[in-house]
Amino acid sequence: MELKIFLTVFGTIFLAELGDKTQLATFLFAAESDVSRWIVFLAASLALVLSTGIGVLAGEFLSEFIEPKFLHYAAGAGFIVIGVWTLWTAGG
Repeated sequence: MELKIFLTVFGTIFLAELGDKTQLATFLFAAESDVSRWIVFLAASLALVLSTGIGVLAGEFLSEFIEPKFLHYAAGAGFIVIGVWTLWTAGG
């Protein structure tokens, strides 16, 4: 069961992060000729770990007051709203 959850979380986050603003920003920092790739890697990794930790703590906190099913609905609705907004603003 733990492996299934691990693989689900890993796959979901990995696919969601591919080609997003974070990866593009990291790409641009690493493209600088006078920048250590290790420093870029370590800084980006630490930032992602910290932001993920905040997400885990926030999810744990909210799940004590809100039914997890509704958190899933809210997250899904949020993604839909962001997607519609992105499509709407891209046209004009």
